[in-house]
Amino acid sequence: MPLYNQEQITTLAAKIKDVRFGMFTTCDDENVLSSRPLAPQQIDNEGNLWFFTADDADFTFAMQHHPGVNISFCDPAENLYLSVSGQASLLKDRAKARELWRPMTRSWFPGGLDDPHLALIRVRIQTAEYWDAGASKMKQLFELARAAIGGRTPQQTGPHTTICL
Repeated sequence: MPLYNQEQITTLAAKIKDVRFGMFTTCDDENVLSSRPLAPQQIDNEGNLWFFTADDADFTFAMQHHPGVNISFCDPAENLYLSVSGQASLLKDRAKARELWRPMTRSWFPGGLDDPHLALIRVRIQTAEYWDAGASKMKQLFELARAAIGGRTPQQTGPHTTICL
């Protein structure tokens, strides 16, 4: 029996489907956090988030020793902010790479699927949080101005949801 909720996975996938890049954060041996933009390829039905990477990228070495990662997604035009935490693995899976391959991927891997450094990152999602403001920008600005004039904290203009997979 799966430990994940398919409806939650579908919701996450729908929220990030149009977000081109996520900030992928890792931790090194000195507990220093660093982030870099990576393009999400897929959230599969088992709750794994997939990325292409080069197996010789500096951060992949740290990731193998400290697999706990966070990926932040932001789409200000849609008032969406999403954070995903999970356990990352570096894989050389030709079949999965072929499944996920898009013509734009060649920009990073000129050798295509035969590029010797082509690898995949699979993040087994553990938790995800999102803030989906939903309110119009005018309503948000009005709320911020009203709070500033009244000397109080602005009201949250949309739901905050936490998902545990």
